Amino acid sequence: MANELDELTSPVNPEGRDINVIHKQLPIKVGAGSLIFEILLWVLIIPGLIFLIMKISAGNYLRRLQQKIQHNASQIDNYLEQRVMILQNVAGLVSKAIDLDKDVMKSVAAYRGGIKHTDAERNEVSQELDSIYSRINVAFEAYPDLKTHKVIADAMQQNSYLQKEITAARDLYNDTVMEWNNAVNTWPTKMIVAARKGYTTRIPFAASREVKQQARNVFF
Repeated sequence: MANELDELTSPVNPEGRDINVIHKQLPIKVGAGSLIFEILLWVLIIPGLIFLIMKISAGNYLRRLQQKIQHNASQIDNYLEQRVMILQNVAGLVSKAIDLDKDVMKSVAAYRGGIKHTDAERNEVSQELDSIYSRINVAFEAYPDLKTHKVIADAMQQNSYLQKEITAARDLYNDTVMEWNNAVNTWPTKMIVAARKGYTTRIPFAASREVKQQARNVFF
């Protein structure tokens, strides 16, 4: 039997294909078959009781997983808030040395009061910070004298460090989101509990358009 996916004879896309995260939450649903399954277990009584205990355990697991997701998201928020302060300091220092785009100062100041806490807004803030940093970095690279300014150089280095921490925190968050999405789609116990609770799948973080565009640039 031939390979279903044959790298020698199967069609290929010479242009390649970019990958994007689908921004959509899928509601968890179970059909009548799950209800019949539970009824049959209760007919035998003991299996029904065992399955009830399993559902309680599954419910506890999913609640703990939600708290873990919240904890991971909070870590991202903490790093984002630190990055806001760093970028605000950098923007202020750079603007004293050169005529920096005033929209940069307004944008970074808008986040000084704190980071929003929904998944969608958190990703939006992160994308905007990427854009702000990109504009500051363009100015930084365009003026060699700025690179000799130790305070600015240190702040830029701190920003790079925080971006790495945000990336690591995102990876941890995405791992937990994948754990959640796998759990709520595991039939019968967890999926039935998730459907009864009205749970949905969760959306992982994705790279911003700004970052994706930068990744295509020539660096050397």
